[in-house]
Amino acid sequence: MNQLGVAAEQRAADFLLTQGLKLITRNWHCRFGEIDLICKDGKTLVFIEVRSRSNSRFGGAVNSIHRAKQEKLIRTAQMYLQTISPVPPCRFDAICIDGENLQWLKDCIQAN
Repeated sequence: MNQLGVAAEQRAADFLLTQGLKLITRNWHCRFGEIDLICKDGKTLVFIEVRSRSNSRFGGAVNSIHRAKQEKLIRTAQMYLQTISPVPPCRFDAICIDGENLQWLKDCIQAN
């Protein structure tokens, strides 16, 4: 991962901690892909995709989470859930960083 990506993930993790989430793990990966951050928000397990762009031209960070990426995240999360029991309530969030602007999108990817 490049320096921009590492810095973005750290900024996202720091932000989420200030919002009361508890970091479970970073960069969990399996054969399907990687989940940047896995946190707990109360009793809910949250899979978090961190996207960063230097600016919002060309659609910005939020538009970089296309359908194929969402499907990859869902398959990866399903693999992670096979490693824990019982399976808690879950959701997918995204932290989108465009330059200095940070946006937290809660429950933005649906696994149904």
